[in-house]
Amino acid sequence: MLAVAKVACAASPDALLVQSLIDISHSQMNSALSSIDSVLKTNPNFRLAQLVKGDILLARSRPISKLGDVAGAPPDRIQGLREEALARVMRHEQRPDEDTVPSYLVEMRPEQKYAIVVDLDKSALYLYRNVDGGPQYVADYYITSGKQSGEKVSEGDKKTPIGVYRVTGHLPESKLPAFYGSGAFPISYPNEWDRHEGRSGHGIWLHGTPPDTYSRVPKASSGCVVLANHDLTEIGDYLQLGVTPVIISDSIRWESRKEAEAVRQSVDDALEKWKRDWESLDNDAYLGNYSKQFFSDTMGFPEWAKYKSKVNSAKSWVKITISNVSAFLYPGKDGFFVVSFDQDYSSNNFHNKMRKRQYWIREGNAWKIIYEGDA
Repeated sequence: MLAVAKVACAASPDALLVQSLIDISHSQMNSALSSIDSVLKTNPNFRLAQLVKGDILLARSRPISKLGDVAGAPPDRIQGLREEALARVMRHEQRPDEDTVPSYLVEMRPEQKYAIVVDLDKSALYLYRNVDGGPQYVADYYITSGKQSGEKVSEGDKKTPIGVYRVTGHLPESKLPAFYGSGAFPISYPNEWDRHEGRSGHGIWLHGTPPDTYSRVPKASSGCVVLANHDLTEIGDYLQLGVTPVIISDSIRWESRKEAEAVRQSVDDALEKWKRDWESLDNDAYLGNYSKQFFSDTMGFPEWAKYKSKVNSAKSWVKITISNVSAFLYPGKDGFFVVSFDQDYSSNNFHNKMRKRQYWIREGNAWKIIYEGDA
């Protein structure tokens, strides 16, 4: 079975199941059976719990060497449940401490009360609270993701996208087939970078499980992120439509708060330099903030440079105010971040306010803008 250390557990179905596995590893079969019976009393459709109980009862008649050690059991289904058991135990053992955060959560604007970070390799979803723009751990949950690993490329490839997204809507249980359980929260895949990279598809959701299924094995969806129904309902109370960031990574990169603050300062410095160069009306300095690979929704760098040079030449002064900044390092790609902010632009002959989104890439020792557009 699983050799794991004793950990404190709350009386949730997930925690009770893990406690049962821990008790089995210590040959405390009566305690293990008590925990698993408590799980099945309220969640009889928890297939992994059913398998664990079967093993506990089987152990009374003969030794067992691994989870689901039953002759004639379907190998693929048993293997999936073994992977689920391992993912659940590892998640309980490796919860982040207060001084460690996902590297992606650089800065959240005040309106963003919470953020979600998904670790596909660990089948885990982490919920963070926004405290003064930085992340504070709240909870984590077991999840199921796409059958296939790697970058999502096209519709039907059974992959979960990797990137920075946001919750865009809520579909209640009453409006969905039973397969989606207690509801669904669509996310903003494909984003601007996905489209630039030629990635397609749609309908990537956070959703629940069918009524006869407590949870699914780790790699079983067509690309969505799937949670137990009560977990989806719980995190649903924290989600803000159009606001809450959902960052999906193949494997979360963790860092200290000191390291996170250094990244945040680097991002703020890059934004400040861009703003200052724009206000200086030094067109070469301003355009020096943009990569030669730059693209917008309608033009590449040569067209952008020509357009901005023409606009800036008509100005005698420019004043830019930036506020409500959100910044996230992009998973799966080194030296890359996406930032959104409110921009208040004033000049001698024009004034407007907008919410802007930029993608920045590191070229040499400098950050450069590779995309800019409305958020």
